[in-house]
Amino acid sequence: MALKDNHQVCKNNSFNQSFLHALQGLLTLIKDERNFRFHLFSSLLVIIVSFLLRISIYDWLLILTASFLVIMAETINTIVETIVDLYVGDKYNKLAKKAKDVAAGGVLIAALFAVVVGMIIFLPIILQKLN
Repeated sequence: MALKDNHQVCKNNSFNQSFLHALQGLLTLIKDERNFRFHLFSSLLVIIVSFLLRISIYDWLLILTASFLVIMAETINTIVETIVDLYVGDKYNKLAKKAKDVAAGGVLIAALFAVVVGMIIFLPIILQKLN
């Protein structure tokens, strides 16, 4: 006797369905992933500071690129961790640890890039305002 449920296992039938699944994914990230919330909050803070400092359009492009790079890296990290956990469960696996560590390292690289971009853009503006 097969169990019946309402979980979708086939391809989305419409754009609206795809959009709703994507929105559910974002809400899941916000609800379940502490680091994603931290990066989202940090990005929002940087955007507010960028408005206050009236940065140039070129600087906006760099700030937004760096911010979205970090958010995307954190999203990919969550995907890797979830798939690895699904595959290995509660057991230790050397390759699973490697996959998770490398994915987390990718987030760290993106975050360091964002910090460098922020310093290059904000430090001269802040130092000029202080003088």
